[in-house]
Amino acid sequence: MTVTALRTAAPAPATPSEALFNPKTATFTEFDPETQRLFKVVVDFFETRGKKVLKEQDRDLIWYSDFLEVVKTERIFATFLTPAALADGDPNKRWDTGRNAMLSKILGFYGMAYWYVWQVTILGLGPIWQSSNVAAKKRAAEQLENGEIFAFGLSEKDHGADVYSTDMVLTPAGDGDFTATGGKHYIGNGNLARMVSIFGRRADKPILDSADFERHANEDEFDGYVFFAADSQHPAYKLGRNVVDAQMYVAAFDLEDYPVKADDILHTGKSAFHAAINTVNVGKFNLGFGAIGACEHSYHEAVTHAENRILFGQRVTEFPQVRRMLADAYARLIAMKLYSERAIDYMRSASPEDRRYLLFNSIEKMTVTRQGESVMIGLWDTIAARAFENDMYFPMAILGVSGLPRLEGTVHVNMALALKFMQNYMFNPADAGLALLRYLPGNPTLSKVLRKSSRAATPVLSRGVAQLRSELSRATFEPVPTRRDTADDEFLFRQGPSRGLSKVRFHDWRPIFEAFSHVPNVAVFLEQAEGLQTLLASATPTADQQKDVDFLFAIGEMFTLIPYAQLVLEQAQIAGTRTDVLDQIFDVLVRDFSGHAVTLNGKPNATKAQQTQGLNLIRRPLADEGRFDRVVTLARAVAGSYEMNP
Repeated sequence: MTVTALRTAAPAPATPSEALFNPKTATFTEFDPETQRLFKVVVDFFETRGKKVLKEQDRDLIWYSDFLEVVKTERIFATFLTPAALADGDPNKRWDTGRNAMLSKILGFYGMAYWYVWQVTILGLGPIWQSSNVAAKKRAAEQLENGEIFAFGLSEKDHGADVYSTDMVLTPAGDGDFTATGGKHYIGNGNLARMVSIFGRRADKPILDSADFERHANEDEFDGYVFFAADSQHPAYKLGRNVVDAQMYVAAFDLEDYPVKADDILHTGKSAFHAAINTVNVGKFNLGFGAIGACEHSYHEAVTHAENRILFGQRVTEFPQVRRMLADAYARLIAMKLYSERAIDYMRSASPEDRRYLLFNSIEKMTVTRQGESVMIGLWDTIAARAFENDMYFPMAILGVSGLPRLEGTVHVNMALALKFMQNYMFNPADAGLALLRYLPGNPTLSKVLRKSSRAATPVLSRGVAQLRSELSRATFEPVPTRRDTADDEFLFRQGPSRGLSKVRFHDWRPIFEAFSHVPNVAVFLEQAEGLQTLLASATPTADQQKDVDFLFAIGEMFTLIPYAQLVLEQAQIAGTRTDVLDQIFDVLVRDFSGHAVTLNGKPNATKAQQTQGLNLIRRPLADEGRFDRVVTLARAVAGSYEMNP
């Protein structure tokens, strides 16, 4: 029996942007010395315990008190999650999105339960750090220093994320104090959090009708809503049960005449709503990084198994269908990493004048997590039954990664959010010709002409049309640099009102695609993106279609792939990602885009023009056998490079 050679024409070793995370060799040199040390402390904790203990504690649903003891002793959460303004002179304490994202990836790499206790602590701190309540903020900083964890009490069993209808009721008790009665459901860390940020309403004020959410409410109709802090160890805090079978504790709890003092109040009125949404903007950005970590560990495990398994005289990794699955999984995973690294820069450079991060953030939560699920399914198909065995990390990861897009309706909520940005992103007002498309009757020919000539026409049009000149002045941005400096990302806790998303301006997305037009499948994808632009300009969704979320999702799926691809290319340009890898990434994205175009064509309420133009968006990626072979070789080269200590 002859076994085919392990590898054929080997490409050069993977560049850093093409390599998977390996905790045993990672140096974390992009971060400051104390951050490097703490990352290594976390890695050493898991590697010293080994995979056997990790798996046993996962199976036996053991609360991770040993991990939290290290967090306390090494002051990990205190160092990473205390804003500089509350650091009390500690030069290492700051809110740094870059290092928080890396810790999210490391924790996801070893287990989503460990990522979860960190993630929920971030969410619980959000309303506190945004508050003007100085006493509550100092208390939170002290609790972090003591090694405590936090929780975010928003959802309820009957209402879910419909916060307008909250049944957590605060009754005035005089002198600015209240008593709180009601229940919350699906609250991570709700068993031990010393400060739980809880959303509720006052008994003496009216509340909004969530069934009439499209109505523009008056400011005073929000007066009854409140965010306050509670202690899970208080006698009036009645812990119910863990609602999931997992290591993490996802609590159901009730407050029974819980005393809420004036210095427990974090936000009132409309500010409470802004705090909730802005907290999600900050905290759930980490979903994508948790998915990346879990996928990277799973990839190491899966490809090592497949590379060393011989069937019918061949390595499993040499079967044609497995080669395709590995190439796709590798390409999707590298794209997830590229996009996410660049999204960090936009988060850290955000300001009241630059809110582009809100779109990129929603894609991090939605698209990156779903791409992660696709990676896991491809790996699962590669290793088949091996994925179920009890000595594998894989079963832990597949459950965790599959859950991420479904936390609190992550996909549905974030797609609806992303759609609010679509018009300004696609018809960028920094380009007068594209902006002009919004004011002219649409037809495909005119759309194409204006799109091709718009940048040349911009100076003339902007001088002659005052409205366009004004729009141009609001859409000028300096290039966003790579941000791994030691700054404190304090803007994230003063984001301001959460409204006005449809007014957020973007820079022109086309130049980065044109800069990579020598990559065959980038050029194909650009054709699809411009085709969607034409469809939106000449076959604009009707008023009824714009109320049909199911219909809009078909368009939204295509739209969100464009900013996703944009940031992939921006980071590839920064990191020097090779052409072969980018071509394979865009081979995948072209196929994804085409699939969504077919879905749009099949919508029963799509107009004839939308059906026709939807089918016109379908493209066949350009095949290149040599490129494919080289990427497969890169994908297989991961085999044996990392295995968790036993």
